Amino acid sequence: MDTAYITHADCLRHDMGHGHPECPDRLAAIDRHMRASGMIDRVRRCEAPLAASADLKRVHRAEYVDAVFANAPAHGLLQLDPDTAMNPHSMSAALRAAGAGLLAVDMVAAGTARNAFCAVRPCGHHATRARSMGFCIFNNIAVAAAHALTKPGIERVAVIDFDVHHGNGTEDMFGAPPWQDRVLMAGIFQHPFYPYSGTEPRAPNMVNVPLAQGSDGRAARRAVETAWLPALDAFRPDMVLISAGFDAHRDDILGGLALDEDDYAWMTRRLMEVADRHGGGRVVSMLEGGYHLDALGRSVVAHVGALGGALGGD
Repeated sequence: MDTAYITHADCLRHDMGHGHPECPDRLAAIDRHMRASGMIDRVRRCEAPLAASADLKRVHRAEYVDAVFANAPAHGLLQLDPDTAMNPHSMSAALRAAGAGLLAVDMVAAGTARNAFCAVRPCGHHATRARSMGFCIFNNIAVAAAHALTKPGIERVAVIDFDVHHGNGTEDMFGAPPWQDRVLMAGIFQHPFYPYSGTEPRAPNMVNVPLAQGSDGRAARRAVETAWLPALDAFRPDMVLISAGFDAHRDDILGGLALDEDDYAWMTRRLMEVADRHGGGRVVSMLEGGYHLDALGRSVVAHVGALGGALGGD
């Protein structure tokens, strides 16, 4: 078994306009760093399929999904919210992004891959049950988590979010019945910061650790050791899913935290250890944020390297 690396060229065609930070260059930078580092030769490359509307409706309200399908533009830009737009290729990209998580879950659950990383866009963790926001159309990690819970032998999943922004959409979906007994969500994020949520306890299955602007990898590692790991070991997830945002990097243009590549590799290894203890090593990771192109590329290489068993500093 090895690490599946799932992406699709359609994800490069989604473009929200000149100067938008969530741009096709993000995936191009990841690809460039994966090739330059030789990491691309250590993974199993796979093409993301298209998610079906039924897959999306496990977590999104049906009327929202139907509205996105019905209003996807044939030309020009459709503004879904102040931060999020669709061009004529965005529908395919969004379905590939969600579909990547479905394929990753299928491969890891079946044991045909040890774990998986999905290099896709648009990102997903701000999309709520009923609306897009924060560059996100569909909530890719939530779609993947709900799909995982349909698999034999997977009764509980953990969703871990280390993006600089709180994953409010994922919390919106899983912080209420019928998910509370089957999904544990844990995250770190900058506070106060967009989307200005996550500090008030929503539900007992949410383990949120807000970090002040300027917090570095030491603060993130303390959060992992004192909050995430005890909760994860008590929950005993059958699969660990990661909302892998790399905009908490010290070089990122949209964040104010100060993590680096070693911190991402360290967190990845700790989460793999949890998966080894409780879930047969099953880990699925999906790209969220990360807007400094070189920092993003380096961080993904560190993350994927850790998934593949590369050693790094503690």
